[in-house]
Amino acid sequence: VIEITDLDPLEYGLLFERFLNPERVSLPDFDIDFCMDRRDEVIEYVSQRYGRDRVSQIITYGTMAARAVVRDVGRVMGHAYGFMDSLAKMVPFEVGITLDKALEAEPALKQRYEEEEEIQQLIDAARLLEGLPRNVGKHAGGVVIAPDNIAEFVSLYKEPGMAQPVTQFDKDDLESIGLVKFDFLGLRTLTVIHNAVKMINRAEGGELDINRIALDDAKTYELIKSGRTTGVFQLESRGMKEIIMRLLPDQFEDLIALVALFRPGPLQSGMVDDFINRKHGRERIEYPHPDLEEILHPTYGVILYQEQVMQIAQVLSGYTLGAADLLRRAMGKKKPEEMAKQRAAFVEGADARSVDSDTSGYIFDLVEKFAGYGFNKSHSAAYALLTYQTAWLKTHYPAEFMASSLTADMEHTDKVVTLIAETRALGLEVHPPSVNHCQTSFKPVSGEAVYYGLGALKGVGEKAIDGIVLERESNGAYRDLFDFCERIDSKSVNKRLLEALIHGGALDCFDETRASHLANLQSAVDLAEKQARDLASGQNDLFGIAPPETGVKELKRLPEWPEAKRLGAEKGVLGLFLTGHPFEPLRAEMNTLSDDEIVSLKPVTERELLVAGLVTGTRIIKTKRGDNFAILTLDDNSARIEVSVSPKLLLARRHLIHQDAVLVARGTTSLDDYTGNVQMRASDVFDLPTVRSQWLERIVIRVKQNEAGSTALDWLRAQLRDGGAATRISVEFERENGDQGRVNIGGRWRLEVDDEMKEQLEARFGAHNLEYLYDRSGLLLAEFESAAA
Repeated sequence: VIEITDLDPLEYGLLFERFLNPERVSLPDFDIDFCMDRRDEVIEYVSQRYGRDRVSQIITYGTMAARAVVRDVGRVMGHAYGFMDSLAKMVPFEVGITLDKALEAEPALKQRYEEEEEIQQLIDAARLLEGLPRNVGKHAGGVVIAPDNIAEFVSLYKEPGMAQPVTQFDKDDLESIGLVKFDFLGLRTLTVIHNAVKMINRAEGGELDINRIALDDAKTYELIKSGRTTGVFQLESRGMKEIIMRLLPDQFEDLIALVALFRPGPLQSGMVDDFINRKHGRERIEYPHPDLEEILHPTYGVILYQEQVMQIAQVLSGYTLGAADLLRRAMGKKKPEEMAKQRAAFVEGADARSVDSDTSGYIFDLVEKFAGYGFNKSHSAAYALLTYQTAWLKTHYPAEFMASSLTADMEHTDKVVTLIAETRALGLEVHPPSVNHCQTSFKPVSGEAVYYGLGALKGVGEKAIDGIVLERESNGAYRDLFDFCERIDSKSVNKRLLEALIHGGALDCFDETRASHLANLQSAVDLAEKQARDLASGQNDLFGIAPPETGVKELKRLPEWPEAKRLGAEKGVLGLFLTGHPFEPLRAEMNTLSDDEIVSLKPVTERELLVAGLVTGTRIIKTKRGDNFAILTLDDNSARIEVSVSPKLLLARRHLIHQDAVLVARGTTSLDDYTGNVQMRASDVFDLPTVRSQWLERIVIRVKQNEAGSTALDWLRAQLRDGGAATRISVEFERENGDQGRVNIGGRWRLEVDDEMKEQLEARFGAHNLEYLYDRSGLLLAEFESAAA
């Protein structure tokens, strides 16, 4: 892993020349990680260093896949776009789908193919072309370097506008003819570290060199051991956090091991448990042979790294490192004939070093078992260094680190939501976007807060932001909406963009409501355009001093929109709720119902849990049988969870599932193997009105004895209904002398509770004086009713 800061010819010359020996017959691929936004610089450097005639990027071929070929053939045959589009969408959206498979999997498509002659002609023609190359592109980071002029090894391709030719062979064909492919991978973490260090040095006027920090910082290891590793490279998933809490790494060697251990092989083999127990003295550390103690001491006797496999063969059986590497590869492939040869050579070499055959055979079996799980230590160490550096930055410079992390992921809303929550958990305030304070990227403020990046607003382009920031830095802060509209470039900042800035809160710095800004926007734009026209035409006053006033600049002040509308508009621009959350008014109520906040949920498969949240995303996925299931994303402002809904349940509850609905899901939770996050498999889902009407047993209202309390109770008395509604009411009194009492209102007199009634209760008694008591057991035992029932 190499961070590009200065392109040193000697350093990179040595790096690449290690791999460019033309005498080698078989050469592997090499993955080299660079800063995301500096990859092109490295490719340009390689071209200059080794000669443009020897370096080329690699072609990629786009093929006529099933859906695309239907559209292409339909276009040639003269069919209308709507006709082709509806037909193409009948092809299942699956990896590796073909037209033949689509006809088998989709009955409706097969029926139309058999009954409609023009569709049969279209699909038959499409079958002949399916899979053929359709267009060419350029591999994002793949580069091939040849020992001589690359045209002597492979034909090249160049189209108009392309700066440099690319190979006509794709990456697989290039490998087959013996050329070396380098993948210059864009690693986002390197960009995060690089930008965080720049922010720190700019703020402190220092010269922090991240590559010179001490690797034994106690505070950094305390942060890691606490499991608060969101944003820390390689340590973000829930599964990794659980291992951290068990391992409690306190030295750099432990971080190297962590990266190597958190993979399916070690996790399933029991290696992780052995490693952790031996580290903490719960198991005895044993070595298969005294000569192997030095090799296995850093990993407590566990064979964890590929390099250890090679060293064992070298020390115990006299292998050369080249032969040891062949042994490592053979063990990975597990070919019986090859392994029999390797065993004989291993035992024979050990015998020559006075190791008896029983011991050497046992060690060979042990090495073979773990070789399949072994990880490359040099790779693990390089990534562990980035792990430590990101943890160190988060520990000592949290504002700069979180601002840099948010900037790197500001196009990924789910990631931004997680990082915003983590920023607040660190005690840092997150200020909303502001045209008077913000840049394109997220910005730290005095180490105590982070300003939201204007570049994270949807529909606001980078060119427009650059113009807004440049004008502000040149001529001072904007005073109000009219001043802002007059000073910005109307060619790059149009009315739609201005609306996005208002909805996103970027004009809140003018101390007016968003409703007022939107209501006055058109007049502000009209005045700005008229002034621009007057200036362009040279219209001045009699003495040529200043242009005349072009209109009245009085802001019509309106009260702010209701919270739900304001937050809904905000989410439409930011992709998340920043200055509030629709679930927050429900938190106290839902906390008495759900098992825990989403951020604190654990995998529980033996019993069902209740989880409440706002629907922020829905994916409908077609199964091989042709029915649909859904993946819901529930958000309770602490975190998000994906909830899978079976086809049967989806059929019965489809009418409840829509964006921004509050749902209560019942089901079991488990870990997602891919993301490491907790996920839920739902046995049922309920909307809020249903939950309240059936399982909200009682509301306890606390009232102090005073005139306001008496008035509120008079209002409450008028709302009670004789029977019908489900919710009982209890009133807890507190007299002026401190005496307390409770009245459970008679069983017939109940309250119909909906959103409006809840708002009125909170307005009269205060949200903190209301307690909601739900029948959790009844909700957990409620039987699912299918659509047929």
